[in-house]
Amino acid sequence: MKPIRSLVFIVFGIFASLNMSAQSLRLQKTDSVLTLVKKHFKSKDADGIYALTGANFRKALSMAAFRDICSQQLFPLGEIKKDSLLSFVNNKTATYKLQFDAVTMQLLMNLDQDDKIELFLFQPYKDESATKPEPVATSNPLKSDIDKKINAEARKYIQKANTVGLSIGIIKDGKVSTYNYGETTRGNKRLPTTNTIFEIGSITKTFTSTLLAYYVNEGKISLTDPITKFLPDSVARNPELKNITLLNLSNHTSGLPSLPDNFSAQRPYNKINPYKNYNKQLLFAYLKKCTLNSRPGEQYAYSNLAAGLLGTILEQAGGKGFEQLVWEIICSPLQMKSTVQHLTPMISTRFATVYDDNGQQTPAWDFDALAPAGSLRSTVNDLLLYAKANMTKSDSKLSKAFELTHQITFNTDTKLGLAWHIIEVNGVSYYFHNGGTYGSSSFLAYNIEKNIAVIILSNASPGTDVLGVSILKQLQ
Repeated sequence: MKPIRSLVFIVFGIFASLNMSAQSLRLQKTDSVLTLVKKHFKSKDADGIYALTGANFRKALSMAAFRDICSQQLFPLGEIKKDSLLSFVNNKTATYKLQFDAVTMQLLMNLDQDDKIELFLFQPYKDESATKPEPVATSNPLKSDIDKKINAEARKYIQKANTVGLSIGIIKDGKVSTYNYGETTRGNKRLPTTNTIFEIGSITKTFTSTLLAYYVNEGKISLTDPITKFLPDSVARNPELKNITLLNLSNHTSGLPSLPDNFSAQRPYNKINPYKNYNKQLLFAYLKKCTLNSRPGEQYAYSNLAAGLLGTILEQAGGKGFEQLVWEIICSPLQMKSTVQHLTPMISTRFATVYDDNGQQTPAWDFDALAPAGSLRSTVNDLLLYAKANMTKSDSKLSKAFELTHQITFNTDTKLGLAWHIIEVNGVSYYFHNGGTYGSSSFLAYNIEKNIAVIILSNASPGTDVLGVSILKQLQ
């Protein structure tokens, strides 16, 4: 059988509030759509399934192309005999195990803000229960009760067959603890350290919004500035853009999609390194003609495009490139010497090899115009400094920028500051962001009043959110 083509937008670091009632309602809606999918699948009705899809999906795949994929690759699988939910990640993406006549597959599906299908991806079924035959190495001393509790939770993640290395940093009542597991490269028997460099994916967005807050406090820009103020005239003439503000870009209420519809027009386009050649020329070409999915300020819809555009505007405001702005305004004052977009020869040997969902080595991601959405690499040591600085007030300009990013700017089912999402774990609120590429997963959460922070970095794609939340529960 031919490989099944992926019907999916390339996204990373997508999440929502961990409020269980909202999660339950969202899952019920996704389950209801799956019931309709199964009905149309049984009658081999491709048009019926396509009618369940939303605008973003249809921009990526025409009805004719979808019919072709269904007839040639999906419907030959046979009737769906049985289905079961495997996971529901970040109140967004459901993974179902589907038993067909002669094969077992898994379907990844999520819905857009109108409860229409946005992601619809069939994959060979992966048994997530597969584990490594022996306990992986760790630096955890297993002396204190908390050491043992962290170890119990970390083992649930790192013993999976498709994970490789893991670094954990914790702040609890002013005390810093770190734990490392596994390997920096599969088979090299080298534990990660607190100075091992990982991709941090969408945690990058919090750095971008810190730059925004810094320049707002400096009086160079305003959160209410329309983005058209900073765009070329040929782009700013698009009437769809006139009501989008810098705030909307930062808190994902711009109405822009997760990715532009000319994303795959970059040349060359590399499916496993998808952001590498999406440049400013393509970005502006898209913005000239784009239409919004919702009115600015009204609905939350996570957008890598919006964060990338925000960073592009901040480069103009600061007169320097994104990486240089991050270094000068954030990293240098905090002595975060290993947080970079581009690895220099001096530090490249500390970069962990990255692995996909199947545990296979995959390229690290490169970025051009959308770098402010997810391009940074960092270490547990650096992110502990970053978390501590976010949790500690001072009179410095950077501290005041952090304070501004913590101000609530949107509060519906999803609660946000500037880039930071506010999640609730057992009644305690945390500023939170995660990240993920095809070969990494990251988690950062902190509560200022309780003086708790958790940082998790993995050099494999399987998400670290469940681990992060479980550790927060142990620390409360």
